[in-house]
Amino acid sequence: MTKTRRKAPRNTDYRAYRHPRWWPTWLMIGLMWLAAQLPIAWQWSLGRGLGRLAWRFARSRRHITETNIRLCFPELSDAEQAELVRQAFEANGIGVLELGIAWFRDPADLAGITRIHGHEHFEAALAHGKGVLLLGGHYSTLDLGGSLVTEVIDADVMQRDHNNPLVNAVMTRARERRYGTVLGARDLRGLFRSLKQNRAVWYATDQDYGRKDIVFAPFFGIETGTITATSRIAERSGCRVVPFSHFRRNDAPGYDIYFHPALEDFPSGDDLADATRTNAIIEREIRKAPAQYLWMHRRFKTRPERGDPGFYGRRGKKRRRRRQ
Repeated sequence: MTKTRRKAPRNTDYRAYRHPRWWPTWLMIGLMWLAAQLPIAWQWSLGRGLGRLAWRFARSRRHITETNIRLCFPELSDAEQAELVRQAFEANGIGVLELGIAWFRDPADLAGITRIHGHEHFEAALAHGKGVLLLGGHYSTLDLGGSLVTEVIDADVMQRDHNNPLVNAVMTRARERRYGTVLGARDLRGLFRSLKQNRAVWYATDQDYGRKDIVFAPFFGIETGTITATSRIAERSGCRVVPFSHFRRNDAPGYDIYFHPALEDFPSGDDLADATRTNAIIEREIRKAPAQYLWMHRRFKTRPERGDPGFYGRRGKKRRRRRQ
């Protein structure tokens, strides 16, 4: 009988990470802290350079990104798709540098270069009194966008813990300073508790979570495994679902945060219709700045039928053959 490996509980006490095996991670965190003190324009420049290095050497991630871009933007020429792949790596390289800002700096420092759009939609949803589910996506401004928005609203966040316990400790402590509560990715009890207290909770549905509790709804024209939990949460809690996004500006260093009107007649009672609707909203936001999305994730890994050919396996098969 195989034993199920249980994930170790979250430990955010830095004294637990004094052993020399954690020193390389501490060095990386120290470099992130130093980079976070630089002017934003310098950080963007460094981030682009970091992204170019990843584009050149992270071949597996580049293959995933190329596949996603090819699937989602078939109207682009080969050259345009290749350029979007390169831009996506640069944007996510900047996102890595922005982690340091989100974790180690006061978001008030960036208030002068942050524009909030549609804040009235959030306030109207909160006035409903049943809590607000902020329907977000995995944009490259993920942590920084969330940090910046806490300057104008009180919110909790659902978090998938990082595999490195020390990085997870730093991330969690930083988020605890910004958000009211940092909930585990599976802490539905905590989520409902927050909504019952009429709080806002940052929540994202746009990753592949396997076959459990999903429907296959179109996303960029592809039948995509989409969790039905959004409908279940809204149905059980009575909360309002407010689409929410955040992007880097292209004209000058700065950020835009968007709140959209709460979804009406949601949930509808039809899981597929609801998933189609939320996917369309996230797709619409991505199209505002296509390079600023996390295309490195295998979003289309789970196919409608188990025997359907996958999109990402070709490079992996070639690499395995080389090793033989």
